[in-house]
Amino acid sequence: MSPANNNNNTDRGYIIPIGGAEEKFNNPEILDRFVEICGGKSARIGIIPTASELDDTGRNYEKLFRQLGIKHARVLPFETREDCNASEHLDYIEKSDGVFLAGGNQLRLSTTLGGTAVAQMIRRRNAAGMHVAGTSAGAAFLPEHMIAGGLEGSTPSPDMVTMAPGLGLTNKFIIDQHFRQRDRLGRLLTALAYNPFAVGIGLDEDTAAFIRPGDDLEVVGSGGITVIDPSDLSYSSMDKARRGEPVTLIGVRLHILVAGGRFLTASREAVAE
Repeated sequence: MSPANNNNNTDRGYIIPIGGAEEKFNNPEILDRFVEICGGKSARIGIIPTASELDDTGRNYEKLFRQLGIKHARVLPFETREDCNASEHLDYIEKSDGVFLAGGNQLRLSTTLGGTAVAQMIRRRNAAGMHVAGTSAGAAFLPEHMIAGGLEGSTPSPDMVTMAPGLGLTNKFIIDQHFRQRDRLGRLLTALAYNPFAVGIGLDEDTAAFIRPGDDLEVVGSGGITVIDPSDLSYSSMDKARRGEPVTLIGVRLHILVAGGRFLTASREAVAE
């Protein structure tokens, strides 16, 4: 699924994957920045807790956004595919400045929202300027190619990652979360070996990539982002490796960026700050 076309001569909205466990109370820098780009206190934000199996996830984020000054924040309870056709919730997204997807299990997002009117609405509204953020599972779901699961470890292997279709807001990135905390370098490298046209983004916890219109990204938060650029990949043994065997990748570039760092997608250039 490719990103929606923009026929309104307006900038696409930000795409904001967050690595999970974002600071919510003492210094909620990431959420404050999301609120700011959505328009501040007057913004309208829809909260989608579908990935979570906890009943209070959506309400907790609703309370949190209200504590940050947002008056119009609403939980959109898409629990079944039938729910994804509810006109009341679609109308709310139509008028929203931002949508926030909570964490949990990204397969709950892809199997519940994928191909529905909600997914189409979010893609169309993002193309027209609405900002979309997702934390943890919500982050993995944002691009066209979604990491659905995989194994820990640093060395890529053919069976180290499971891929599934994502929301499709961008086809230029593959995103992984809880990256350093859960040792996920190998599975992101494996995903890129299968899809070497994309750039890999490995998000540490409490760290976000604010991807601007035009696809340049800026790092916000207390951790780091591992950017993996396979554009100069000269050799891959993925086609020869058997299950469980290590894979050779030659020519992959890797950058570690912290707060204020940027990655310029068109030139494939990393900038410290």
